[in-house]
Amino acid sequence: MPQDNNWQQQVWQQPAAPQGAPAPQPQGCPPYYQPEPPKKSRGWIVALVAVLCVFGIIALGMWSCTSAVSSSFGTLGALGSTATTSDVDYLTSDAVGVIDIDGTIQYDGTTCSPEGLKAQLDVAAENKHIKAVVLRVNSGGGTATAGEEMAAYVREFSESSGKPVVVSSASMNASAAYEISSQADYIFTAKTTAIGAIGTAMQITDLSGLMEKLGISVDNVTSSDSKDSSYGTRPLTEEERAYYQDQVDQINETFIQTVAEGRGMTEDEVRTLATGLTFTGMEAVENGLADEIGTKEDAVAKAAELAGVERYATTDLGPAGDGLSSLLDLMSARGASADDIALALKELEDDGSIAH
Repeated sequence: MPQDNNWQQQVWQQPAAPQGAPAPQPQGCPPYYQPEPPKKSRGWIVALVAVLCVFGIIALGMWSCTSAVSSSFGTLGALGSTATTSDVDYLTSDAVGVIDIDGTIQYDGTTCSPEGLKAQLDVAAENKHIKAVVLRVNSGGGTATAGEEMAAYVREFSESSGKPVVVSSASMNASAAYEISSQADYIFTAKTTAIGAIGTAMQITDLSGLMEKLGISVDNVTSSDSKDSSYGTRPLTEEERAYYQDQVDQINETFIQTVAEGRGMTEDEVRTLATGLTFTGMEAVENGLADEIGTKEDAVAKAAELAGVERYATTDLGPAGDGLSSLLDLMSARGASADDIALALKELEDDGSIAH
């Protein structure tokens, strides 16, 4: 035991090794002695936690920015639905307004409808800088009544405002769309435009044969024998067919009269052309349904000529733009810098037009 105590005393009292020299190893260690294992470094855990925290902060920042931008965009979109700012509001010199009639003639509120077209014609009539209007037509027709109303609005605009209307025909200008176009002061068409198709059609589908094969029976309880004639559950009677044919003929006659009045032709001349088929643009110029082969730019130039202006700008007439994209597009078109756009957005925010 004394020998063991002396050994422990020697170990714990051994002088420290000089700096840079290897530490001395104890000699004669007893069997029960085990050197303490070196402590493992936990620095990598700290580094991992730090990296995760950084990514968390970045993700949170991105989410916050996205939320703020989405909120601003949504507010601006809602604002756009009632905004009236457009290129027309910035006109300071003579201009030709262009209205697109692109699609089916119907009641949908666009410029392919009576309400939408009239709204833009009213804008052109009230703006002192707009001297003429070009209708850019690309439509195969649609509802007869909508076409009749729109034709009347074009005629009334030209007569009341004194501003000429010129049509630029795209790939198709047919049926109700042509009825509208016929009221313009001048009609341009491409050589390959399908134009005309003066005619009226009513479609009634008879599904009774198919329903019988499928074992489907339909009982229509009506107040009169012909009330269900257009339901498609039975064939038309001869009297009903004659009745509908008379309606079609009446509607078509108004179509012919409208075209004759607009084009300065006799009803018989138009009736001869009212085959229900389209003509090429070249044929339309020859038979009087169009005036000249030309492009949209030719139509704009002709409109300015008829209005008596030499220097002019062109402006699109359509529903007010929606939200931030329209505002940015408009300012970019005007050559506004990034600082100008930022200032405009700041002013809208100060006015309470933009909420966060």
